[in-house]
Amino acid sequence: MYSESDLEAAVAAGALSPDAALALRNYVSGARATPAVDEEHFRLLTGFNDIFVSIAAVILLVSVAGIAHYIPPNIGEDGPSPFSGLFVAGTAWALAEFFTRKRRMALPSILLLLAFVGGSMAAAGFAMGLAFEDQLQNNERLAAGILALTGAVGAGAAWLHWRRFKVPITVAAGAAAVVGVGLGLLGVILGDTENLSDIMLGFALFLGVGVFLFAMWWDSSDPRRETRRSDVAFWLHLLAAPLIVHPIFVLLGLTDGTASTAEAALVVLLYVALGLTALAIDRRALLVSALAYVLYALNSLFETYGAVELSFALTALVIGSALLLLSAFWHTARRGVVKTLPAAIQSKLPILDRSVSPRPAS
Repeated sequence: MYSESDLEAAVAAGALSPDAALALRNYVSGARATPAVDEEHFRLLTGFNDIFVSIAAVILLVSVAGIAHYIPPNIGEDGPSPFSGLFVAGTAWALAEFFTRKRRMALPSILLLLAFVGGSMAAAGFAMGLAFEDQLQNNERLAAGILALTGAVGAGAAWLHWRRFKVPITVAAGAAAVVGVGLGLLGVILGDTENLSDIMLGFALFLGVGVFLFAMWWDSSDPRRETRRSDVAFWLHLLAAPLIVHPIFVLLGLTDGTASTAEAALVVLLYVALGLTALAIDRRALLVSALAYVLYALNSLFETYGAVELSFALTALVIGSALLLLSAFWHTARRGVVKTLPAAIQSKLPILDRSVSPRPAS
């Protein structure tokens, strides 16, 4: 299976002409009776060898972390060692030189990127935890400061990895680290302020909107979804969705188990609004991220009106049927939503139809 990024790389390398790549895209689009732009492609597997290599890489990285755990110094008597994260990051980078840069394997590349960024953050976090071990007791500001610095290290690691390997998920990993920096700095400023959790949720929502706009910037630069920029936007949307959805529903009180009928109805209305947004931008991540909340809300509604025993079954039936119906008529529904928007907004959204015309240079 070949992704849009593979076609883009083949054109750049001269192995495939731009016209041939365009003809292939249009053929696949016509064969599926769905515009390729609405397929939301991203590459996760190139074959079973991806799974095989990924399992082997995970085993190797876990073993490396386990061995490095016994290299002093450690936090506490038997706590983690900074060398665990450092060794994992170094091993992940070395493996990426072959499996990512040379073999261009999808799933291993994702896992190795996460291992490199996560290992770098772990090494920095454990090192700072070791340096300030005695001062960390009941010191929220210091803990938040360490979180911010750890996030900064993660963002830097993601930037280095992107410069070398250009794995699409790397930008989202760096954005997640930047979110960690922002939350950590807010914790340093506020300390143990009353209602800190609500303030942090509100700030997470603000950062989520920022990630969403960043994702839209990548999306708007590739409205035909034929380059790596679209893959980058996919992962950014996947990050932005929970950052937006979770704070909204937590602040509404949906997670405390006492949702009223009005709150449950509001959640359903919000899900409809998210669905319209997902259709407009042609990204399904918002719908998937909010799914658990709307299932809970509908379940509460059915229980309120007496269908206690069948509440979950009815909820699953309604949501499953609605999502399948939406998937079957996604392009038609999206056309109806996009056509109602101003032309200035439409120009920033992924195109509705792919016409046979040369692709602009990336």
